[in-house]
Amino acid sequence: MTATFARFGNDLHAGRRTVPIVSRRRTWYVLSLIVILLLAAGSAVRGPNFGIEFTGGSEFQIASVADTEQVSAREVVREHVPGNEPKVTVLGGDTLRVQTEQLDSAETAELAQKLAEAYGVSADAVSTSYIGPVWSTDITQKMLRGVVVFLVLVAALMTLYFRNLKSSLAAMGALVHDMLITIGVYLVVGFEITPGTVIGFLTVMGYSLYDTIVVFDKIRENTDGIARSTSATFAEEVERAANQTLVRSINTSLVALLPVGSILGIGAFLLGAGTLKDISLALFIGILAGTYSSVFLAPGFLVDLRRREGWLVEQADRVRRARRGEEPWGAGERDAEGTDPDDGPRRRRTIQRGHR
Repeated sequence: MTATFARFGNDLHAGRRTVPIVSRRRTWYVLSLIVILLLAAGSAVRGPNFGIEFTGGSEFQIASVADTEQVSAREVVREHVPGNEPKVTVLGGDTLRVQTEQLDSAETAELAQKLAEAYGVSADAVSTSYIGPVWSTDITQKMLRGVVVFLVLVAALMTLYFRNLKSSLAAMGALVHDMLITIGVYLVVGFEITPGTVIGFLTVMGYSLYDTIVVFDKIRENTDGIARSTSATFAEEVERAANQTLVRSINTSLVALLPVGSILGIGAFLLGAGTLKDISLALFIGILAGTYSSVFLAPGFLVDLRRREGWLVEQADRVRRARRGEEPWGAGERDAEGTDPDDGPRRRRTIQRGHR
């Protein structure tokens, strides 16, 4: 199977086989839109499950319990703090976490004692903590500011690197897709949104952009000097670049998914480590979405953003004329000023007829 996959990758890179990525880009757009709409519908039904770090409140951790059943904790909270619906989760194999709305010191001490009695542990086995509304608001604002600064800096750096704003916009469009998919799955599954989740989302942003930049770098290599080519259009060269990087993107993602999947399966579900679960689910879904978008969406976005540029329209016309056996160059086109804005500073040069 490995040898077959390797041959498939070699065929894609050599052009002996082609996956219709750019030519059928609207199919991939529709597929992504359907998935996003389904996730949005599911998310609207369940709603976000914000952690105590964002909502504020009191937290109790009951260690060394013989039975981690959650009913007793809920009943104790409802009895001693009426109108307060707790969130109860299992951490590890013998620890329960109980989160409630904001309680005063007397209520906290009383509830901790009752929880200890309900689970047959000493009072010292119940630890308490409190997250105030000011701190939770502050961390939310800092998170949003961090995301905005990250996106602005990345957009600026990509524009400088590719010398083309539209490449940056296409990459950011793919990034938005990845975040919508990741957040949608997270909300549908019902996992708690914690600072660990935010770290996972930021990591997904970095991975998604890295994968997209690799694809776009290959596109830049393939389209270098395309203004003088009569053998292939810009869209066809973008398709070739996407095919050449397809197997590489899949292999890189599989290598990244193996440890993340191990953390998600073993660390989160078997050991019950809450923070590991928060980060690993975001990473797992984000890597999958990023691999898909960097190859199947970002190149299509780039083609759609640039296909109406005058020099690309003229170049595509020359390619079509050459394929019909006609003279591809119009009067005065052979000796003309370079029109490819990605070639750097404009300079007068002689355009030679022929294939690249």
